[in-house]
Amino acid sequence: MSDIEEHRKKIEEITLEMIKLLKTRTDVAKQIGDAKASLGMTVTDEEREDALRNQVTKLCKEIDLDQSTALKFLNFLFNESVKVQSDNKQTHLSVFLKAKALEEEGKKIIHLEVGEPDFQPPKEVKTALEEVYDKGYGKYGPAKGITELRKALASWVSEYESETQYTEENILVCPGARFAVYLAITTLLNPGDEIIVIEPAWPAYKDCALNAGIKVRTIKTTLETKWEPSIEQINNAINENTKMIILNYPNNPTGKILPKKIQDNIIEIAREYDLYVLSDEIYSEYANDDWKSVLLYGYEKSIITKSFSKSHAMTGFRIGYAIAEPSIIEKMSKLQALSLTNVSEPIQYVALKALAADPDFTSIIKSRLKALVESAKDIGLEFIEPDGAMYLFAKTKHKNFDATKFSEKLLEHGVAIAPGEGFGDYKEFFRITAIDETKLKEGMTILDTVLKESYE
Repeated sequence: MSDIEEHRKKIEEITLEMIKLLKTRTDVAKQIGDAKASLGMTVTDEEREDALRNQVTKLCKEIDLDQSTALKFLNFLFNESVKVQSDNKQTHLSVFLKAKALEEEGKKIIHLEVGEPDFQPPKEVKTALEEVYDKGYGKYGPAKGITELRKALASWVSEYESETQYTEENILVCPGARFAVYLAITTLLNPGDEIIVIEPAWPAYKDCALNAGIKVRTIKTTLETKWEPSIEQINNAINENTKMIILNYPNNPTGKILPKKIQDNIIEIAREYDLYVLSDEIYSEYANDDWKSVLLYGYEKSIITKSFSKSHAMTGFRIGYAIAEPSIIEKMSKLQALSLTNVSEPIQYVALKALAADPDFTSIIKSRLKALVESAKDIGLEFIEPDGAMYLFAKTKHKNFDATKFSEKLLEHGVAIAPGEGFGDYKEFFRITAIDETKLKEGMTILDTVLKESYE
């Protein structure tokens, strides 16, 4: 027993020393973050991380330590650095909250920052809201969702999105697509695992991963490459800890749809390395004819997330769904049951009736995107015309343009836009949402005026 106690004492001393070192490392990381902020640098530095990763791998061989364990510990350290360096990052949500606060003070704000359809849901939604009480919806329900809605979604997906026949066992109803993303990342991956995110990207992917202790490997695309990743970039980001790749097409914020060959190759890579593919297809209804759902590949480790927020203009109802193999749905539903028991039954009934309405908002969004593109061209912004979604991701021709500072100044003039730094290393870019054309015209006029004033 004396030997055990002696070893335990050593373990305690080592553990406490590691905690002290973690505190020292965190303090230094915060100092580096402050320096990056003052220089306008992005938080994540993939090249620097790769260099340190290579040093750790080399050390593992020298001291005979399991490489996978060491790299997972390194990923934990990387994530802690990201957390302390990301406190002041401006996103579309932070701008939205500031804009809402100004509205409460009585100021008029034109919202070009938030991706929210500003038209009404189908009339069937109103009717369903009136019916739901008499029909008895309002009890505890299955964690996966009420059977009627899951069957209807499976039928809809089988008919319109895929050549495969799905059943209700392939469907999980969630309180919005964001929660489906969270469930997939949290239940299918373990702390220290890695996922690949192609940027620019909706920030929730990174945030969900960071919360779960998952390391994000980012692949940066550029305006010059038409927002297309190379297969070489993806292959270079994969290692033994890589477990998932996230796709989001039509993309938020660029509206990009991947060329078929690139998407085909990505799925082939996922098969080769046995990776999960999490495909966020929330904007599929706003896509042109070139878009192809990941469902069509029949890949058993794919998870597709969709939502009524965009397809049926039901953002505030908070209802979305995931499509996957039953074994994956089962894992995700267990955490959902633990977190919230079940999605509101009345809202599920409303979604069921809305699905039957099958509204077509595509023409509205396409018309607005066309007006937005024309206005952006008149102003002289640089961008790739979107293939879908409801956004334009643009920058000015001015050098050293800081879109974050510009968004703050523009908000003072009553217009809210989403700064590009919320979507990755794109501080010179900003995202504009295609809204009602009258409001859009007014907002773009103010944007142009403020932009010119900034460079006079």
